[in-house]
Parts: sequence; C-alpha cells; structure tokens
Amino acid sequence: MEFAEVMRRRRMIRSYQDVPLPEEAVERILRNALRAPSAGFSQGWGFLALTDAADRERFWAAVGEPGTVNTMTNAPLVVVALSNKQVYLDRYAAPDKGWDDRSESHWPVPYWAIDASFAALLMHLTAIDLGLGSCFVGILPEHIPAFKEAFGVPPEYHPVGFVTAGYPAPDTPSPSLRRGHRPLEEVVHRGRW
Repeated sequence: MEFAEVMRRRRMIRSYQDVPLPEEAVERILRNALRAPSAGFSQGWGFLALTDAADRERFWAAVGEPGTVNTMTNAPLVVVALSNKQVYLDRYAAPDKGWDDRSESHWPVPYWAIDASFAALLMHLTAIDLGLGSCFVGILPEHIPAFKEAFGVPPEYHPVGFVTAGYPAPDTPSPSLRRGHRPLEEVVHRGRW
C-alpha cells in the first residue's frame, strides 16, 4: 500500500472481529516499532505484546474495559508501549552528550514518553498498511498499578498507552469525525505566528 493510502485510511478502530492475526503480521507490527526515532538513540522503550486470549482478558480486567465500546476487547493483538525515563537520563549523562548529571531539568518535554509514542504510531500505521484496523488508547492513572502488577512490569517502565490491532468489524464512525480536520491555514503558521 502506498504511504498516502495508509494516511488516507488512518483512523482509530474500536470494533474488531474475533479472528486471530497471522504471526507474520504481529511480528511486522512489532519489528516496525523499533524503527521509531529516539533521542540520542536511547531506545528507552519496552513493549508488552499480548496475543494469547487469557493474557488479553487479564489486561482488560486490569485496565478496565473501554467504556461502552466493549468490542475493542476482541482485538487479537494488544501492545502496551512503555517508556523508561532513566535510560534517557543515563544516556545524556554519557561523555558524548555533554551533561554531567541526570537532571530532568535539561529536558523541555519528556522525550522518553514521546519516543515510545512514536513507536506506537509506527505500530498503528503498520497495522493499517497490512489492511488491519488499529487504535491507540491510554491507560488511566488509577489502573496503572493493577496493570503493572498483573504483568510483572518493572517499576522503571511506565505505560504511555497501548495499540490494539485486528480485522475491523463493521462499526459506526464516531460522530466526532463530522467536525472534519481543522483547516491547514488555521493550524500552520508560516514564518511567524
């Protein structure tokens, strides 16, 4: 599929058929996450891939079902993207980066979370390229402890969100889509704000 077509088809799918994915599709989605950029090539991310039905049930029990859209739980693949801030702080305290401390004050934004989010976006776009549906969703703060405990996630890793992927089921597009995209001229400021 051409990239322009991937972008045209990109939307958040919240309803899936209860059909497993081929292993090659899962591996391609996961492998492409590693192509995401990361500050200082730190790669301070980790991914928890859930394909087994029992693991996915345990996941939904820990994070709560996504509101009234319970068909999202049919997704045959759930990948939680996690970031590790300490990897970035350590990397930028290395001699080739120039900081001699591990202070977060050097960072204007949390690149550890941004980079893990980039990786999640690549998984999302790869799923679309494979003709699948996909969605990116956050985990509510009150559910993070139960999620981490249920899956033995080390304390230094923090979930930035999760990607679901699978064969889309017939659904009704969100009413929010009727608003359309904001006009380019309203969003892009050329040369000066």
